Amino acid sequence: MARVHIVGAGLAGLSAAVELADGREVLIHEAAPQAGGRCRSYFDSSLNMTIDNGNHLLLSGNDSALAYARKIGGDRKLAGPDEAVFDFCDIERRECWRLRPNAGRLPWWILAPERRVPHTAGLDYAALAKLLFARRDQTLRPFIGSGDLARKLWDPIFVSALNTDPSEASAFLAAAIVRETFARGGEACRPLVAVEGLSAAFVDPALDFLRKQGGQVRFGAKLRAIQFAGDRVSALDFGEEIVQLGGQDKVVLAVPPLVAVALVPGLKAPLEFRAIVNAHFAFPAPKNLPLLTGVIGAASEWLFGFSDRLSVTISAAERFLATPREDLARAIWDEVQAVAGFEAPLPAWQIIKEKRATFAATPEQDALRPFAETQWRNLAMAGDWTQTGLPATIEGAIRSGATAAGLCSG
Repeated sequence: MARVHIVGAGLAGLSAAVELADGREVLIHEAAPQAGGRCRSYFDSSLNMTIDNGNHLLLSGNDSALAYARKIGGDRKLAGPDEAVFDFCDIERRECWRLRPNAGRLPWWILAPERRVPHTAGLDYAALAKLLFARRDQTLRPFIGSGDLARKLWDPIFVSALNTDPSEASAFLAAAIVRETFARGGEACRPLVAVEGLSAAFVDPALDFLRKQGGQVRFGAKLRAIQFAGDRVSALDFGEEIVQLGGQDKVVLAVPPLVAVALVPGLKAPLEFRAIVNAHFAFPAPKNLPLLTGVIGAASEWLFGFSDRLSVTISAAERFLATPREDLARAIWDEVQAVAGFEAPLPAWQIIKEKRATFAATPEQDALRPFAETQWRNLAMAGDWTQTGLPATIEGAIRSGATAAGLCSG
């Protein structure tokens, strides 16, 4: 049986492995001691609980991610409302509201004041329709403007989706998000959260699935070099071991872009990145707090209310990288109290700063993204930074793995 070597056990690599495991021998090589990459859970001793290295949100229109979750049995670990509901709290103006897109494709909800952002009119939402025709060289800000609706809705949504400020973010990538979710109606934009942790939903079930299919995972296996012979990969050099490839063997390279460009001759990839800051507090969410709240007029952007902790995500967070962690924790905790409506001393906390969380979703960096197919007939690329047509999201990572798997199936 032909073997597929998958280098990297992040979501892209796991997705490729899950797709290929039915009919091929699959071997995953992972440099780290655990799977999941930037989408995983770990036990944090300062909080005495298991947390995610970053908070992630799915929407019900993320078809590839949900198909993957269903296949491995992780979909049971995703929770969210039965309809498209998004709660927001404007700390600066002391105003809270709930956005409720209707289920059908015809967006009549923008005509219902109780369903849309306060003090806005239905025509204010026409920006989304114009955005769908954006070119690859255009940035987002001219489409969404900088008025009250941008402040209260478009900026929170697109900054979190693109992890890039709208003034420089790709309008084309923003349009892809809209096309696959909001343009399909409320049924495609219900928020879904891995309430028991990212690993419980996307990583551990995948590893179990692969083992049952006979797949193997080698941790601590760092790829040092790729050997090429003509139009194919001939061997994988792991330092102490060189793995020779058979004539029908394939390789899926599912590693970060900085690693990929060092391994693959002539590879172009986005090498400009944006940061994400996550804050976790060992404080159970109050019963009246929604699972997810968009925060306006604050450093915090999204507040996740878990049963055992409160977590905050800040995207495009370069401005906070130099801020001392304790100062940041205290400032964010003040904002959490304002949103959740309680007063309490600062509990045990953890601040996670990811300097290179995602590639910068600008038109220039998007143009550098490679396709899954390469000039070598047995090598395919995967990763949320490859050309998926989406920004760096869980959906993009999983879709990239499925695309790479398709190239290895022939």
